[in-house]
Order: sequence, then structure tokens, then C-alpha cells
Amino acid sequence: MHPVVKLVAQRIALGMLLLLAASVLIFAGTQILPGDVAQAILGQQATPVALANLRAQMGLDQPAYIRYFEWLFGVLHGDLGHSLANGQDVAGEIMGRLGNTLFLASTAAVIAVPTAILLGLVSVRYQGRWPDKVISAVTLSTVSVPEFLLGYILMYLFAVEYPIAPSVAMVDDTMGLLAKLHAVLLPATVLVLVVLGHMMRMTRAAILNVMQSAYIETAELKGIRPFLVIFRHAFPNAISPVVNVVMINLAYLVVGVVVVEVVFVYPGMGQYLVDHVAKRDVPVVQACGLVFAAIYIGLNMLADVISILANPRLRHPK
Repeated sequence: MHPVVKLVAQRIALGMLLLLAASVLIFAGTQILPGDVAQAILGQQATPVALANLRAQMGLDQPAYIRYFEWLFGVLHGDLGHSLANGQDVAGEIMGRLGNTLFLASTAAVIAVPTAILLGLVSVRYQGRWPDKVISAVTLSTVSVPEFLLGYILMYLFAVEYPIAPSVAMVDDTMGLLAKLHAVLLPATVLVLVVLGHMMRMTRAAILNVMQSAYIETAELKGIRPFLVIFRHAFPNAISPVVNVVMINLAYLVVGVVVVEVVFVYPGMGQYLVDHVAKRDVPVVQACGLVFAAIYIGLNMLADVISILANPRLRHPK
């Protein structure tokens, strides 16, 4: 078997195993949540008989491992269960919410990824000089500020003092693209500022590592302009670690939007999850957790595959 095919197959198999392990942890975590689902639904005045009947109806009287395998079997067949709060199909609810979350994350990614790479290239070009120091200081500052605080600061500045964007990021299917972009301007800006610094610094570190190579020195001795040396010779050979850090941050943009969505009351997966955690709506919490885990593991697995394909020693084995 070709080394590339073998390594890609191994990464995919490992990703499937990690997702299975994540499903076990998610199910176990929901089982140890405080409180009683039946009690939360029927209220404090419910009789023991009514509570026992409801638990039996929901299958809560069965052993945990049986309930896990029944849930996993349903997930594999596209059935994520029904919400305990309103009885609606969880899969249908998640599809619309997931689309909103992916729209917010992709909007931030389209801005953050090229900006971070460009700033990393500029920082390497002016290493140790004032552009490098300014870029590093600003990006480090944005990374250090918590998302919720950054969100409230932007909300105060650009929704109250200088109103150019709404403080509540509400979107729906009837809105056009420009209207949606205007609605998510502030939450997308928060996400950009949060991930920009990490991507920029990792891009800078990866390129500086390659800049120590002998062929870079040869290119410089030939009189090639410094920025072209960095862009044409150093950056392509640093693409593997850059891809890894980009994918990790893309995974964060999707999975880590919970706080931002709550701050801006955005109708995405994060807001949906938080609302139903408060209601102890176990099927919704399990489904959201599994979707987030699948996206995070999937993007990290994709980063591994791209890194393998970008390795010339694996593409052209001796």
C-alpha cells in the first residue's frame, strides 16, 4: 500500500475512534448532570407514581449502557431523538441552528485566515522592527481579552455610542446575504479578533523556522527581494504547520462560538445548547455535544490529511 494512502486511512480510522469515545463521554456527562428529568418536566408537585411512569416512558428505568446503545443506534440512523421541553425533532431543530453557526464561523474565517497569514508574512519580513512589534502586541492583546468582554466592549462602542451594527444578531431565512452580514458584524468581529492572534503567531513561527534553511540563504544571496523570498520560498514549505493551526482555529470558530452566540443572542447551535442545558433537556444536549465533537474531530482529521498530502517525502517515496 502507498504510504500516503496508509497514513490517510489511519488518520480517518483514528478520527472515527475518537468520535466514538467522545459519544461515550457525552452520554456519560449527561447522565451525571444534577437533577431529575422527570421531576423537571412534571414539577415539584408530581406524585411518585407519575414520576415512575414518566421515567419508564422515557426509558430512564433501563441500565445506562442499554440507553447508550439505543441512543447510538438512533444517531447512526439519523435519529437524534426529541426534545423533552417541546417534543420537537432534535435533528430538524439542529439543522437550522447549525446553518446559522456555520454562517457566522465562515464569515469570521474568510476574514481571519487571509489576514492572519498576511500579518504573519509582514511580521517575518520586518522581524524585530516596529511593524513586527506592533502586530505582535495588538494580536496578543486581542487574544488575552475574554470573548464575552470583547463582545460587550464592541457592543457598547458600535451598537450604542456609534450605532453601525445591531447589538442583537438575529438572522432568518428571509434575509439576504448583505442583511445577514450586517446582522453578524459584531459577533464575527469578536471571533476574528480572538483567533487572529493565534494564527498570526503560529504562521510567523512556522515561517521563521523555515527561514533558517540553507536554500533560503541561497535565495537571499541571489538578490531576490526579501518579501519574495518569504512568500515564494519560505511560506510554501511552512504550509503544513500553518494548515494545522488554521484548521484548529476553524474548529474553534464552530465549536467555541457558544459564548459569543449567547452574548449577541444569535440563533445558532451555542445558544440552542445553553437554552436546553438550563432545562436539562438531555437529548438536545447530547445531540449538540456530538455535532460539536464531530466538527472538531473532523477538521483536525482534515488538517492531518492535508499535512500528509503536503509532505513531498510521502508523495514521492524512494
